[in-house]
Amino acid sequence: MPLIEVTQSRYVTTTIRLESATANLIDQYAAFVQGSADDVVDKALNYVFAKDREFQEFLKSSQAGKVVPSLRVRRAGVEPTANGKAPVVGVESRREPAPKASLVPGEARSVLRTG
Repeated sequence: MPLIEVTQSRYVTTTIRLESATANLIDQYAAFVQGSADDVVDKALNYVFAKDREFQEFLKSSQAGKVVPSLRVRRAGVEPTANGKAPVVGVESRREPAPKASLVPGEARSVLRTG
């Protein structure tokens, strides 16, 4: 029996918008822990998800299965679509159309790519 267990994680690349101050803090924290911005975001979110008791109860509810995905996920692999054709690799795809966002003057637009 091995002394350590090595697990492979499945990563996806997503694009999200952050306030510029938050993006700067992520970079600062990544430098502080000598890690990547991706790791900081991933670990921070998993920490919050695990600590939020109300969220944990929500995950057990029937409502959790009805959530419409809103993250823009960039598919790395080639997966066949319903029509049998493979999508173009590296193209963003959404399962549901996202609502159109209105741009507010002076709104900060930062992009973070995870994965």
